[in-house]
Amino acid sequence: MEKVKVSINVIPECPLSEIVEVAGHAESLGFERCWVYDEGLETRDVYIVMAAIATATEIIEIGPGITNPYTRHPAQTAAAIATLDELSNGRAFLGVGAGGSLTLNPLGIKREKPLRAVRDTIEIAKKLFSGDQVSHDGLVASLQSAKISYVRSEIEIWLAGRGPKMLALGGAVADGVMLDFIYKPQLGQYIQRVRDHGEAKICYSTAIVTQKEDLEFIRPHMTYRLVDAPESVKNAIGITEDQIKTIKEAMSEGLESAAKHVRDEWITPFIIQGNIQKCREEIHQLCTINGIDEFLIPIFDMPDQEGYLNQVAKIFFED
Repeated sequence: MEKVKVSINVIPECPLSEIVEVAGHAESLGFERCWVYDEGLETRDVYIVMAAIATATEIIEIGPGITNPYTRHPAQTAAAIATLDELSNGRAFLGVGAGGSLTLNPLGIKREKPLRAVRDTIEIAKKLFSGDQVSHDGLVASLQSAKISYVRSEIEIWLAGRGPKMLALGGAVADGVMLDFIYKPQLGQYIQRVRDHGEAKICYSTAIVTQKEDLEFIRPHMTYRLVDAPESVKNAIGITEDQIKTIKEAMSEGLESAAKHVRDEWITPFIIQGNIQKCREEIHQLCTINGIDEFLIPIFDMPDQEGYLNQVAKIFFED
């Protein structure tokens, strides 16, 4: 697929060695970037995972997809990314967003002033990535004569979000905006919101289902996405507040338990589904119409992740 970067987003649920193998296999197939979920206690530590991937690969780019402003001071995040960039010989990037219920709730962290928190994180990272000594008086986090002396100034910063104000912020201050599992009928509106406020690149992320059983690996990960979805989307897909409450309560027992309450018709408007040709045509249409720069595929904890990658690679890398 011409002019569109194709990437994967690994969820570090399985053993670290398996995650590294998947990233290496993705690199060999031609995937250009590896995002790594940062879901707190639900997954392996994002920075250890990314370091392991960096040492086992040569060209694939690596970054958190995504981290948040609350679980670490933004300056510590910037230092970690700068260190990862050094380890990987210039392949690191930073993906940041407000954080979701799956990550923050188990830690007892309230998502206070998320727009300002994300803005502070991006501004702090930008200043530190410049290599200069900087101070920053932020509402959520601040700096006092801080400096990272070993940093590369070209490290990209990506924002992930879906609210109107967050999208506008991404367009204005980030290098790119990652749109994750957006309700497809509204995708163009989300992208336009970004472009109304700047020239940030667009990464669209959603799951690809070419075999029916793959839907079952997606279902648990639709739980928190449905819970955190905008009201307009909940209304459009016909999910009620009582149904959302049921899913949210079941999440305390684990995603698999909550997934039992997620219906197929709530999933399909968010994903790409069909045979190889049908998926290829839909992705090509979405990317062409919306001017998408990068297509990001989440890789869930399925028994044959490399086999799944081989299947997905046919969509992008075969004629």
